[in-house]
Amino acid sequence: MEKYKGITTFDQLIEVEHGKIGTESRNSYEEKTQMFIISEMLKDARKEAKITQEQLAEKTGTKKSYISRIENGKGNIQLSTLIRIFELGLNKRIGLTFL
Repeated sequence: MEKYKGITTFDQLIEVEHGKIGTESRNSYEEKTQMFIISEMLKDARKEAKITQEQLAEKTGTKKSYISRIENGKGNIQLSTLIRIFELGLNKRIGLTFL
């Protein structure tokens, strides 16, 4: 518990647990976090559209197993494919922000 002494923000906790920004450990954590967020957004949007993974795959020229892997945070996804899934398959626009 000593390593948590003096921590007052979430950013400080992340740094203690995963290292400073730019380290391999932190990069891996950030990548997994972003994939989790994308997977949850995809699941929510698909359920809101009231379509199955199979229907979404058909609309976007992918496979059900690929949609499932993305929704479970298990696969890498190209930006062009992500855009196609959200825009063609779910009628949603994607906005990107670079920090």
